[in-house]
Amino acid sequence: MMQKQIIAVLALLWLAACSAPSDQPAGLAVRKIPVPTQSGSGEPNLVVSPQGQVFLSWIENRNSLRLSRLQEGSWSPPSTIARGENWFVNWADFPAVCALNNGSLAAHWLVKSGGSPYAYDIAMAFSHDGGATWSEPITPHLDGTQSEHGFLSMIPWQEDRLMAVWLDGRNTVAQSGGERGAMTVRYAIIDDRGTIHEQGEIDSRTCDCCQTTIAATSSGAIMAYRDRSEAEIRDIAISRYTRGRWDTPRLVHDDGWEIHGCPVNGPALASSGDDVALAWYTHAGGEGRVMLSFSADGGEVFSQPLRVDDGDPIGRVDVVWLAPGEAMVSWMERIDSDWATIRVRRVRTDAGALQPSRVLTKIDAARSSGFPRMVVSDGAVVFAWTVAGEPSEVVSALYELK
Repeated sequence: MMQKQIIAVLALLWLAACSAPSDQPAGLAVRKIPVPTQSGSGEPNLVVSPQGQVFLSWIENRNSLRLSRLQEGSWSPPSTIARGENWFVNWADFPAVCALNNGSLAAHWLVKSGGSPYAYDIAMAFSHDGGATWSEPITPHLDGTQSEHGFLSMIPWQEDRLMAVWLDGRNTVAQSGGERGAMTVRYAIIDDRGTIHEQGEIDSRTCDCCQTTIAATSSGAIMAYRDRSEAEIRDIAISRYTRGRWDTPRLVHDDGWEIHGCPVNGPALASSGDDVALAWYTHAGGEGRVMLSFSADGGEVFSQPLRVDDGDPIGRVDVVWLAPGEAMVSWMERIDSDWATIRVRRVRTDAGALQPSRVLTKIDAARSSGFPRMVVSDGAVVFAWTVAGEPSEVVSALYELK
């Protein structure tokens, strides 16, 4: 009898062990794609053209912005967008490329404008031959102040234009009485010759150094950013551009994160028609969480957010649509004080339909690892991230959707 009881207990323990969640989720089956970089590469970013072409950009040796395109599963030999010795290079405020509807490309990077550590301007250039040659740079902001201008996001807009949004510090410059204003969010519509057709302010008070994000919808555009109230509540706000104007910004969810400083952890948007997915990080109540919310009407109404992390997230989120009704969110999850993993989770828009998370790779938890990026094209997800070190290195991988 005793032997039978021991066997039964062991069987129950075995079943419990099989059903209990493991400390580390299963790995994501990806294929590494070698990136043709020199030593000292970082700050990767990915974009998909309206025709489905994937472009990868990165900074090399802290003074060159490079570009490659994905061709038959490999990155093409890189071209150089721009070089400079007075650039502002930052782990969180990274350059980007935008592919316009007419085939032109736009790129932006950051250039120091004064002696202050955070006095820098946005430089933007255009290419009409697929990235082989680039125009002289323009500046989308015309204030001329030696203040912070960065965290820019772009989308194609109309045939030969783009819409850009960014954080703008023109009001933070000390006035004659010594007062300083708040960081703002501004926008501009620019054609591929560098002409600014429209510009203005979206929000007069925002968090100082969290990424912006913007997406096109069937009804216009939607952008998201980290707001900042007078009481230092820094939750995620959205604004929609419809019928030729931006509407009044509003919080997508009342997290209530009070923090007296910038967390450097912005949101991410993805759109497909009027379906919108919004991912963000919050530490409200002293607990880190990665949240995901959906909208089926271009961002007018968002669903109750779902928590998608595994219990100890760092944030640094991204999100893409995989198919109608299904998105994938990525984030960094802490292992210990030094290490983290990049994790992904597929999520159905049906409430609560979360698939198990998967580990893309182990990564240094430090700021030097930057913000992992991902895009979807031709039935696959393409990832890019920075391996920290001396020198750092940009790495990419491809995951075939099933």
